[in-house]
Amino acid sequence: MKDKIIVIVGPTAVGKTQLGITLAKSFNGEVINGDSMQVYEKLDIGTAKVTEDEAEGIAHHLIDIKTPNESYSVSDFKKDAREKIAALGDKGKLPIIVGGTGLYIESLLFDMTHGGKAEPNPAFREEMTRFAHEKGREALHQRLNEKDPKAAASIHPNNARRVIRALEVIHETGKPFSDYQNERKKEPVFDAYVIALDTERHVLYDRINRRVDKMMDKGLLLEVSWLYETYKGDVQSKKGIGYKEFQGYLRGDQAYDDAVMLVKQHSRNYAKRQLTWFKNRFQVTEWADLVQNPTAIEKIKNNIQNFIEGD
Repeated sequence: MKDKIIVIVGPTAVGKTQLGITLAKSFNGEVINGDSMQVYEKLDIGTAKVTEDEAEGIAHHLIDIKTPNESYSVSDFKKDAREKIAALGDKGKLPIIVGGTGLYIESLLFDMTHGGKAEPNPAFREEMTRFAHEKGREALHQRLNEKDPKAAASIHPNNARRVIRALEVIHETGKPFSDYQNERKKEPVFDAYVIALDTERHVLYDRINRRVDKMMDKGLLLEVSWLYETYKGDVQSKKGIGYKEFQGYLRGDQAYDDAVMLVKQHSRNYAKRQLTWFKNRFQVTEWADLVQNPTAIEKIKNNIQNFIEGD
């Protein structure tokens, strides 16, 4: 029998963290982080990391496991999360995966290659990295778009590491990277109850804007300044929303209000992409709007109880 797990997905600022804690308290569970930025220690405010008070004694795993200058890949998450699920199962705990990084969740639930059939080519990577530094990330992304438009459409130009990997796969295999992106087993690895949270778009965007304002009040700018002062060069954590937007301000060629506006805009754009991903790539068990209908939590609990007791 497949291990039973709960998965909570949805856009940013929609209440995933609180739902995970509530369900963990109700069903003897522990939370496994499924957000690509919360793995980095000391990046707490900009990643909306759960606080000790908010956690209410519920253990959270795969948080603060990397320093901000370390890389962390989809395959790393897949390995770590599956090990945690097995460990929690051995303790009689219900694993509850909470996060909005769609590729992480998909790689956990399904066996995917992500272009894994191509061996790394250090020389090619170095060549593409040099090209990106000289010509810019947009030019690098355009090169991918010329070779594989489908892959380019699914990878953000700022994610140079992923763009280079896509180009590397094409270079090594002669096949489009998008062929591998969609290559996954149809049957999920786990018996997963997937809850997707959503709310009306104008409500969500207002929550995002207010959340960013609260982050600024809590000291996000100090956190960003520490990151850029401590870690020089092109490190993965600097590319996260809430961090990359302040580069111009820290250089002195951008207004503070413009930087904050960019964080809000990029967060809203990201929320839209998250919803598109979860609607198109996932078989969601239950959609819920706990923002405007908080009493729906009782229905969710009843459904999960039936799921746990079922064969």
